[in-house]
Order: sequence, then C-alpha cells, then structure tokens
Amino acid sequence: MINKELTEAEALFFQGTRCMEAGDAAGAEACFRQAVQIVPDFAEAHANLGLMLDKKLDTDAAEICYRRSIELNPSYSQTHLNLGVLCAGKKRFAEAEQAYEQAIALDPGSPVGWSNLGVLYACMKREAEAERCYRRALSLNDSYRTARFNFSYLLLRQGRFEEGWECLEARNWYTALAARLDCPRWQGEAVVGKSILVVYEAGHGDVIQFCRYADVLKEQGAASITMICHPPLKALLEEMESVNSVISFDEKMSASGWNFWTPLLSIPYRCKTNIDSIPAKIPYLAAPRNLVEKWAALLPKNGIRIGLVWKGSTQFENDADRSLPSLDVLAPLGSVADVSFISLQKGAGEDEAMQPPDGLHLSHIGSQLTDFADTAAAVMNLDLVICVDTAVAHLAGALGKPCWVLLPYYKTDWRWLTDREDTPWYPGVMRLFRQPAMGDWGSVVAEVVAALEQWKRTGCVSFGERGV
Repeated sequence: MINKELTEAEALFFQGTRCMEAGDAAGAEACFRQAVQIVPDFAEAHANLGLMLDKKLDTDAAEICYRRSIELNPSYSQTHLNLGVLCAGKKRFAEAEQAYEQAIALDPGSPVGWSNLGVLYACMKREAEAERCYRRALSLNDSYRTARFNFSYLLLRQGRFEEGWECLEARNWYTALAARLDCPRWQGEAVVGKSILVVYEAGHGDVIQFCRYADVLKEQGAASITMICHPPLKALLEEMESVNSVISFDEKMSASGWNFWTPLLSIPYRCKTNIDSIPAKIPYLAAPRNLVEKWAALLPKNGIRIGLVWKGSTQFENDADRSLPSLDVLAPLGSVADVSFISLQKGAGEDEAMQPPDGLHLSHIGSQLTDFADTAAAVMNLDLVICVDTAVAHLAGALGKPCWVLLPYYKTDWRWLTDREDTPWYPGVMRLFRQPAMGDWGSVVAEVVAALEQWKRTGCVSFGERGV
C-alpha cells in the first residue's frame, strides 16, 4: 500500500512539473497539492507547491511549504534560494541572508545564490559586499546575464558609468524586435550620414531622460533619427528638432529603412558617457505652444503654482516604496500660504485628488491630461513641480522646470546616484529630498515645507549641492 501511494504521488509530482514547464500554473498547483496529501513528507512536492503559491503571491502559504520542504530535506539548495527571495520581498533581510548563505553553502558553485545575495546586500546598502557577490557570480559564469544586469545598477548608482553601462548591456529584451529588423544593431560605428532607429526602454521616464541622446547622435553627424516610443510620448517627442520621425510601439513599422538600430539606453555606453560628460543641455524638450496657451487659461491665477504627483505606476517593482501611501502624507504642504497646488496625478491616486485632506487646497487636472505633450504644457505654466520618482520628474527636468523629487530610502533608483541633493542629469533645476530611513516620508515632507517657506522668503528655488 505504501509503495502504491508513493508511486501515485511521484506520478502526480512529475505531472505537476510538466504542467509547470508548460505554463499551466493551476494544473501544477493541483498536482503538487494532491501529491503532498498522499505522501505528506514528500519534500520536493512541498517545494514546488511553495513555488506555485509564491508566483500567485500567496506568500504566507508559500513560506509554509518552503519551510516544510527544508525540514524534510535541508540539502536542496534551490528551496533555500526560493525562501530567501520570499523573505527579501517581505524585507526580512536577516532571514533572507541566512537562507541565501545556506543555499551557497550547499552549492557554492552556483552563480544564482551569489547574485541573489548581492541583490540583498545592495538593498541593505552593504554595497562593498554586494559587489563582491556579483563578481563572484560572474567569476563562476561570466555569461550569467542576471548577475551582470543586477551589478549594473550598483555601479551606475555609484557613478561608475564605464563599467556600469557595459554591464547594463546584459539586458536582452530586444530579441524579438532584432529578428524583425533588416539592419544591424549599432555598436558605436561612425554615424555620419547614417539613419538610426532608436528603440524605447521599459518606462516613460527612461525615454524622457535618455531621449536627449538624439541630440548627441545628430551632433555626431547622424542624417536621420527615428524613435520608437510609448504611445503617450509620441506627440511630445515629435517636438524634438533632432528627431525626424516618431513611431509608437502600437503602430505598424517597416523592417527596413535604417542603417542601424539601437536601444535608447545603449547610447550612453556607445558614447562613453561618464559622470562628467552627461549631455545636460537643459531644456531639451519643449511643449507644443498651442497646448501651453490652453493650460495658461485654465490653471489658477493666484499664488505660486505647484504641481503635485504622489504616486507612480503600480506596475513598477518598487512602487510600494517610491510612491506615497496616500495624499494625506502631503497634507502639511497646506500650511504654506499663498500657494495653489495642482494635481497632475493620473491613474492610481486620482480618486484621492478629488477629496484632498483638510487644509490642502488642490486643483485636480490629471484626468484632463491626454498625453505627455499635454502634461508638459501644463507643467510649463507652473512655478514648481513636487513629485515622487516617476516620469513627471524627468519631464519637468527635461523642460527646465524647477522640480523637487521625493526619493525612498529602500531601492533608490540608480539614476539619482547616492548622497546627493542635486543630479547631473538635470543640473540647476532639480533638487532631491531623500528619506532618512525606510518609510519615513514625514521627515521628507517636513523638509519640503521648510524649503517652500525659504523659497517664499528669498524669492528663488533652492537647489542642492553635491553631497559628501
């Protein structure tokens, strides 16, 4: 009877594994559940059930499965790795570190364990240890793209651009597009007289920050530049003199017509951009004049006009930390007299803009903004933008509009570097306000209130200097 049950459970386990490989998560979960019901001490089935639950974000149940699997078979390194990832996601760093170290002890030749530990140390701001882990992972497997990509964020955050840009080339989400194009990928060859297709990156903010490199390519002699972008960016990018044509990624496009194609974020690497050679001719974007005039007539006429954005896209991996929990966090701004606050918020947070906290007088225009050209026009009619780390920050900076950016302590994005109140990407127009500790937005907003009061007294926006 026991042998029969074991055979049945193993058959379910292998069926579940096949379902998992085929992308049938529900079928896999059902098989693994049945397997552990038949044989409760089936360690591998508990581990795989945990993975399925983890992927559907049932992390509490997943952790129970992982720990049960480890209890039954502590020698399987992958389960320790999975548990480490889960604990790191819950910011239980000590437990995550212990799990990764156990995985590495069981399999010291696996680059995955070393890379994961590197990510954890980077999140904990133990950057020297993170670098050692990344380099160890790459010494074990120089072609392990994940470790190299993760390492790029650490290097770029530290301003070590030469190696950072090179490591960032490990991203490989252009395979399908490359297969459709007849032209080669640009490797830094002379562009004089050449036509270049520039491909968008993941986020709107990435494109806004790095579209400045169209100017760089034109200065190097490129004859024609076509940019592929997110649909809401098309009208804005069409205003750039250095860009000959713009295609939104939901439009049909030809497979030919260019000498080279390149991802947008590969251009700094090929142009050998370092911390002192960032192309920062501000402004490098402009809003359509007719839209600027439209918003001039619609916005409040009294007081200092300040735009607010307190939430970014919920799809961003670190959104829970970079976005404010609610508009209530900004309520202290209402204590600053003679200010008209304008909500540029779109998507998440718009409902809060309709019912702002007491004392924060807010005009909500976010729902009326049709695309980034419209948003740019509204921003041009403001005196200042205060926002979290989202695309509007880059938009304001690219337009040369004073902008104060509220940054999280945890996983601060690499582009803001470390220990600086200013940024070489938007010199003279942007000030950074950083959380002193994880989740401490109160201190940040108090600092912003003080800065606003100082601005009113002195009549000018204060911008930070290079940190120590």
